[in-house]
Amino acid sequence: MNTFSDIRRYVRIYRRYIGRRIYLVFALTTLAAFTQGLGFTMLLPLLRVSQSTTNPEDLSGAEQVLYDALAWMGIADSLVGVLLVICGLFLMKGALQFAQASYIGYLQADLLKQLKTGFFDTYNGMTYQYYISQNAGHFINVINQQVRRFFTSFLQFAKALTKAVSALSFFAFSFALSWKFALLVLVLGMGILVAFQFLNAHVRALSQRVSSEMSQLNKLLVQSLQAYKYVVATNQTDRLRAEVGDSIRRLTDDIFRQRIAGAVTKSIRQPISVVVIAVVILIQALVFNAPLAPIFVALLLFHKGMQSVMSLQKEWQGVMDKVGGVEVVDEEMQRIQEHQEHSGSRRLRPLSRGIDFQNVCFAYDEEDGDVLHDVNITVPTNQTVALVGESGAGKSTLVDMMTLMLKPRTGTVEIDGVPHDEVDLDSWRKQIGYVSQETVVFDDTVADNISLWQGDIDKDPALRERVIHAAERAHAHHFIQDLPDGYQTVVGDRGVRLSGGQRQRLFVARELFKQPNLLLLDEATSDLDTASEQHIQDSIDALKGKTTVVIIAHRLSTVKNADRVYVLDEGRVIEEGSYEELRMRENGQFREMVEMQGL
Repeated sequence: MNTFSDIRRYVRIYRRYIGRRIYLVFALTTLAAFTQGLGFTMLLPLLRVSQSTTNPEDLSGAEQVLYDALAWMGIADSLVGVLLVICGLFLMKGALQFAQASYIGYLQADLLKQLKTGFFDTYNGMTYQYYISQNAGHFINVINQQVRRFFTSFLQFAKALTKAVSALSFFAFSFALSWKFALLVLVLGMGILVAFQFLNAHVRALSQRVSSEMSQLNKLLVQSLQAYKYVVATNQTDRLRAEVGDSIRRLTDDIFRQRIAGAVTKSIRQPISVVVIAVVILIQALVFNAPLAPIFVALLLFHKGMQSVMSLQKEWQGVMDKVGGVEVVDEEMQRIQEHQEHSGSRRLRPLSRGIDFQNVCFAYDEEDGDVLHDVNITVPTNQTVALVGESGAGKSTLVDMMTLMLKPRTGTVEIDGVPHDEVDLDSWRKQIGYVSQETVVFDDTVADNISLWQGDIDKDPALRERVIHAAERAHAHHFIQDLPDGYQTVVGDRGVRLSGGQRQRLFVARELFKQPNLLLLDEATSDLDTASEQHIQDSIDALKGKTTVVIIAHRLSTVKNADRVYVLDEGRVIEEGSYEELRMRENGQFREMVEMQGL
């Protein structure tokens, strides 16, 4: 890809996140480079003054401009005056460089903050279907490693910009002093940069491969840690290690190649600069017989210019090292913004009528066909509704549609008569408590897991009372008291320091603490012992007539007290009625299920 089109592209990407503030960096960089170039150019009048050889009639155009400016200031023939001007220019250059570096640091920190918070917010607003199309390793890789590479790339880009502008400034001043000398060096310098484009393309390809491999490695590591107990208990470590090892080998090989490319640039930078300038000096001295003073200053300017050019190559190569992260972050941000949930504008009051599914069909992928077919069910407010059926019948999908995480392909889900596409999602989901099949426990204290960081129970007696009451209703208070620090015990990653039943009861306690208007229970008692299951069942039964409850259960003993039972099979509602009505129905699917469980 062409370097200039790359620069335009990355400027557009950085501006997308930083805004027009990026142009202030350009302005400060240009001013600093101009001041530095002018400071070195002032060495020519300094040489003239120190040798008392200043004759206005012998000066070139650029020297004449400098002489006239110094004469206007009244110091054209003053050694001290010219030295003071040079010192002033370099002091100004230092101040501008400080301002530029400080502002870049501020922008870099602001960029990191925007990217981190931006991804956190957009990931929380993504559609559920996009979420299930990815893996946890991908999200962690983007928000941590790739954002860090993006953050670093901006600093590298700013440094490359500084070197580019500095080189142009030095070359411009040297052209003004001795255009033949400058033209020769510029031609040779441009030839070197063109040759380096092949190296840059190689480094960029390596960067993209590194970003991709980081995502793959993260996926393997996250899944290995999540499945740690199974992997170790069944001695599957070697197989996973082989996969992880291959990924690490590919990653480190590409990183090594990046470092080799960087070493090439660093090792030849100074030798090439010296060789180019030596060749041009010989041509100037032997062919053009140019005067010494302009060549001396032009030589200094071009030496600085060539150093800037070679440093530019190094910094641009640094940008190419991180460009994979820039592209991954920008593409992911655009992709996730295209998959944001669309919320309606009608805010819902506390659930008062219920939920209605009207001819609802749903497909995760339309090419694979519908998983729900013409579903018509009603969940009246303050009643308990049970969804039963074999695994894969569509029960969890139906519950996900009640939360509006999934939207119908055809048909309508109405909440208190409001169609799903008009519902303000925040106002609806605040009313929902949800105990899913996968236990959700955070690596924090028991109290914070129940209240979700609403405060410190040791400082807020009312909060403590609510937390304990929720735990008692979930039959969790007794085991919590026996923990080392009681409600202040840290439970570990995903509650690893608790048993499966304890984690489930802690999960239930959190949802009861929330006091939801709609409580969704997806196999909520599946991991509990008989006594704990009965206690939680009593808590659920106590909600009867007070809270709308939807239960998914395979153990039909847990739905005996439901007001209505819907039986699903392959995404269709095949039976509905009360527990007793369905149990007594001859040749019914539900009756067969009851008999199989010996109820």
